Amino acid sequence: MAEHSLVAHQFEDADQQREVATLGMWTFLATEILFFGAVLVAYGVYRLRWPDAFRQGSIDLKWYLGGFNTAVLLISSFFMAMGVHAAQLGHSKKLVVYLILTVILGTLFLVVKGTEYYIEYEEGLVPGPITFKVHPPPESEENGFIRAFKTFEKKVEPWTAAETEKETRPPQERLFMTFYFILTGIHATHMIIGIGLLLTLIVLAKRGHFTANHHNAVEIAGLYWHFVDTVWVFLFPILYLLRNP
Repeated sequence: MAEHSLVAHQFEDADQQREVATLGMWTFLATEILFFGAVLVAYGVYRLRWPDAFRQGSIDLKWYLGGFNTAVLLISSFFMAMGVHAAQLGHSKKLVVYLILTVILGTLFLVVKGTEYYIEYEEGLVPGPITFKVHPPPESEENGFIRAFKTFEKKVEPWTAAETEKETRPPQERLFMTFYFILTGIHATHMIIGIGLLLTLIVLAKRGHFTANHHNAVEIAGLYWHFVDTVWVFLFPILYLLRNP
């Protein structure tokens, strides 16, 4: 494949095309930062307004699932970086392997996140006039799946579990859960988009589309994936870990 056929007609050479593509992605990511930043600022304002209610919301979340997902995304970023490195060296087979590993970890993240959503639905934490319950449902109404998670939580953090059982949920916790579902839902949507991009790159890599001199798409997808992972690194502590009095 001749190099001139890989350069679009509006660019002088491959280097200019790569620079423009990279600048375009960074510009897009800057708009994404503004988007997430606006929601996070609103979250911070309301957390200062009702710190006890938002603290209770953090306690009701499963921090160990969020921590597991954090580790999953950090490892996926490593494989994504290795994939970009393989693309730069022109190693298509290694690129495919690293991209597949990244997709597997991204899918695992979504499965765990979906499990969290199910637990929160069963525990009456979904914001809404019917789905949100100020009083946690009694154990007699919970299925074995939910009870297993609560048993584990009592063992790893008994004081938090006991406090959750004694206290009723403040009404403002519904607002916390609204922010939680908005932020994590938008993040999960970005994860789904990222997995779609990586699957496309896998197909192209198997067809020999990328070479050491032509791998812009892999680098651009890598920037996007690292950005999504970085967003979660911020979301995890402010949603799950700010639970001290």
